[in-house]
Amino acid sequence: MASHLHHHLDTQVVHAGQHNEPVTGAVMPPIFTSSTYAQRSPGEHTGFEYSRSHNPTRYALERMVAQLEGSPITEKQDPSCGGFAFASGLAAMDCVLELLTAGDEVVCMDDVYGGTNRQFQKVKARSQGLKVTFVDMTDLKKLEAALTKKTRLVWVETPTNPTLKLADLSAIAKAARSKAGRECLLLCDNTFCSPINQSPLAHGFDIVLHSATKYLGGHSDVVGGLLVTGDIDLAQKVRFHQNAVGAIMGPFDAYLVLRGIKTLALRMERHNQSAGRIAQWLEDHTQVERVIYPGLRSHPQHALAKRQQRGFGGMITFFIAGGIEQARAFLENVRLFTLAESLGGVESLIEHPAIMTHASVPPAMRQELGISDTLIRLSVGVEHADDLIADLQRGFEAAARVGGARAETARAGNGKPPSHENKPSSRKPAPARR
Repeated sequence: MASHLHHHLDTQVVHAGQHNEPVTGAVMPPIFTSSTYAQRSPGEHTGFEYSRSHNPTRYALERMVAQLEGSPITEKQDPSCGGFAFASGLAAMDCVLELLTAGDEVVCMDDVYGGTNRQFQKVKARSQGLKVTFVDMTDLKKLEAALTKKTRLVWVETPTNPTLKLADLSAIAKAARSKAGRECLLLCDNTFCSPINQSPLAHGFDIVLHSATKYLGGHSDVVGGLLVTGDIDLAQKVRFHQNAVGAIMGPFDAYLVLRGIKTLALRMERHNQSAGRIAQWLEDHTQVERVIYPGLRSHPQHALAKRQQRGFGGMITFFIAGGIEQARAFLENVRLFTLAESLGGVESLIEHPAIMTHASVPPAMRQELGISDTLIRLSVGVEHADDLIADLQRGFEAAARVGGARAETARAGNGKPPSHENKPSSRKPAPARR
């Protein structure tokens, strides 16, 4: 198999890690559903023995994502080039945590996906005795204060979910190596960016994690997770745990994710463009208190986003003027944006994190992070931006009708931000960077 690492990402999403099927010459990898494979003699096989351990369809996907993330591991060194596919993103996370020893210390970004928070606090703290410290990694001094010689894993999301804070990957890697040493694993959840917009391995990270359910699959029809490492020794450890625990991705799901990746570069281009336009429109809207989007100059880490990312992504967070009544009316009256959890599909989704994706995060922690009743998260799809903007305006008009005189005044305010007089303090969103 020829390496495609020197090609543009737009080309790699079609060809990286792929072969024509050797028997029939099929251009696209077939779905191999066989659970077992014939052996010529006991212990003598063609590289495939049992489908939990080896599957050609899963390997094709794993090689693809490994090369998109820039893993230098060759197929000769490892059959999947350092890529590993799991039944879900949380199953992939579980595999990483199995690399740790009971009682190990972990430093985790404070604002992470609710399921990540839940697995750390409500599962692994009990079952493995992991000691997890949640830190706002936008402040490097806070990270350095949390790191010790006993830290064995630094877990980063950037941008974060849902407040879109950014973590400086190169600076974090440098700090972790200095304070915790080489034994500390550095993991970046790259789900929000995808390999098109960001490359954590290039910044010194050991492992990249993806919820393949999101941008990689891209069509909201498959659940899966992926890990990538560029270190061959670490790859062998991950392979052992992937096989030993067994939460592998099935061949049909692997086929769907691989099929989705073929259009990833095209889709991300549209997501980036449309989200940038919609974020600017929201920032100018009189019924919006604040917009968080890395591509806006108002984002406190806009300069870092330009330096670290190749695109700003399809995720937007904003705070609607008013309270839970306005937020609920808005969410109930959009039509193109589907009120649903998840993100990264061709269709646009909208959700209320405090009630939906982050309900498992303790209320006090939600309040500290600024995940309030007025916070709304958008996953901008590939529909025409004009139609999406018209749909959002429909929601704002419904919110204004619920809001009465205050919302009507804001709507007629000629671009002036709504007054916060007499507004309960609990409604004020926390700043994106503290």
